[in-house]
Amino acid sequence: MSGTSAGEELGAQAARARALALLRIRSRATAVALLPAAVAVVLFAAGVQGFADGSGWDAARWAVTACAVVVLLVAAAVAIAVVRARPAISPTVPLSEKAAPDLYRLVRDLAERLGVPAPSAIALTPDCDSWLEDRTHPAADRAAREAAHRDAAGPGTGPGGRRRVQAAPVLVIGSPFLWWMRVAELRAVLAPVVAGTGPSAHPDIAAARRFVRGLDGVVADAAVPVQGPVRKVLRLPRALVGRIARLLLRSCHSHAAEMERGVAAAASTRAQAVDYGLRIVAQEQVGLAYAGWDRLLTRVALPAWRMGRWPSRLDAGVVSALTELSRRDRLADGFTSRLGERPACDLLEEPGAADEAASLLAARLFHGGPAETGPGWSPVDWQQYPEEVVDRKWRTEAARLHRVLDDMSVPPASAAGMSGMAGAAVPTLARVVEHLASGNGSGEELAAGISAAVARDEAQAQVQNPQQVPGSAGSAGSTGGAGGVSSSGGPGAGGPSGSGGSAGSGGDVLDFWGPDPLPLFPLQPPRTGTELLADHVAAMVCCAAVDTAGAAPGLDWLDGPALLVDGERRSDLGTPVLSLVEDGDAGPLHSWLASVGVRTDKPVRLV
Repeated sequence: MSGTSAGEELGAQAARARALALLRIRSRATAVALLPAAVAVVLFAAGVQGFADGSGWDAARWAVTACAVVVLLVAAAVAIAVVRARPAISPTVPLSEKAAPDLYRLVRDLAERLGVPAPSAIALTPDCDSWLEDRTHPAADRAAREAAHRDAAGPGTGPGGRRRVQAAPVLVIGSPFLWWMRVAELRAVLAPVVAGTGPSAHPDIAAARRFVRGLDGVVADAAVPVQGPVRKVLRLPRALVGRIARLLLRSCHSHAAEMERGVAAAASTRAQAVDYGLRIVAQEQVGLAYAGWDRLLTRVALPAWRMGRWPSRLDAGVVSALTELSRRDRLADGFTSRLGERPACDLLEEPGAADEAASLLAARLFHGGPAETGPGWSPVDWQQYPEEVVDRKWRTEAARLHRVLDDMSVPPASAAGMSGMAGAAVPTLARVVEHLASGNGSGEELAAGISAAVARDEAQAQVQNPQQVPGSAGSAGSTGGAGGVSSSGGPGAGGPSGSGGSAGSGGDVLDFWGPDPLPLFPLQPPRTGTELLADHVAAMVCCAAVDTAGAAPGLDWLDGPALLVDGERRSDLGTPVLSLVEDGDAGPLHSWLASVGVRTDKPVRLV
């Protein structure tokens, strides 16, 4: 026996041993539930045969019988809850075989080379990771059957039909991998993931996983808060079932963790026979893709989401972001050569539709937008990003800044010396600079006013649109309307239709997450008043540069909104603005403005 086969066998045996331990916990729980009933049967049998006569034995029999009935009812309730509970299902964009025949063929060939069952379906997730997801729990089976019934081109209609969806796990692939990696790199990265279908097909491991996932679903259901005394009383049985499930889950924790480690070890050992050398190189691309994806979401996508716009080509943007990163780090030569190879997204029939669906799902997960496009929630292309997002963001924040100054009765700048028709001061940069440089706590007061204005804009947007996600107007003002959760469809039901079946139309992809408020994974914590003020002052400076110095809004793939002066990005604005906001020192900012040629006394166009 070779070293690889021996290592794989050891991992599989360890996983099966832990699975049997989990099943023994289930069996012991069943035995404990049946024990009072068994004692009652013995007592009744002894009474019939004359071995336990008398009033004392009669009382004992009926007491044990009553206890057995209660225990059996509770056990039945727990069993039904475990069967019916919805375990956590990752939000994904399903890919049918019609939408990605080459990708399905690659995965099947990979499974054949590894000697393991092929995954039942493939789905995309807006994350830099890949895994196998067990959706054989009865709740997931019901959802799969309903989706297959509603969408004949869904992922369950590949070769093997509906039974394959129920029998094998689903392969979830991070969508950034498809755009950044080459075909050979993707195959090498997916090899240890696909190899996991071998241990997963073992009946004991599959049964143990269903048991643990069912317990986890029961605990999650019992933890959902309810309002009102009547509902709390009606929820007491579910709370009792949840406590029992939590006790069982706690006893299963170590065995379940060791079982998954054994499965991973067996899969990794088996995958060493396929593209092992290339996998070492491809792992570098995994880390690079993660860095670029995180930067793209936090610096580029988040400002657009706050404006009520969602970039519809996030995965394509990862390639631009990582190409820019490689250029800045002087790695362009090596990356340019690999970019000449066939990208993995060519395995899809319509890469644009899949990218659009994954981009909308990313917006919903990380920001909280609705499932469908609308007046306050629409896609934006990268070519439109500078005008539709950057310029609008700057002018919205500048308008809010001057509204707060008007509310504080701040006089116009001494150089301007005039007011508008409604009595408001002319919106000039000089007014902002003079007020912050005057000292006497002007910065703290203005920061508090900005924070209050942001809160009012959010509340107003919430009133106008009850489905508005709180916090989406944090930097966009009342015009940035990123809405809340809509139950009328997932990424395949709204704007990104996922042509060719790339996005399933069988209901909302976030239905399994229940009533949890979106975003599920917020990217950034709430900003402080000083941070908001610095953003608003920087936006005002950028507006003045665009209107008086011929600058232009732009997009930096690594830093998001950018100010372009003579076609070059100016990234040195942050320090002068912070000196003005935090210390009241306007000297560095005046020097910066003079170098760019900005006129602070000229009015700025606002939204």
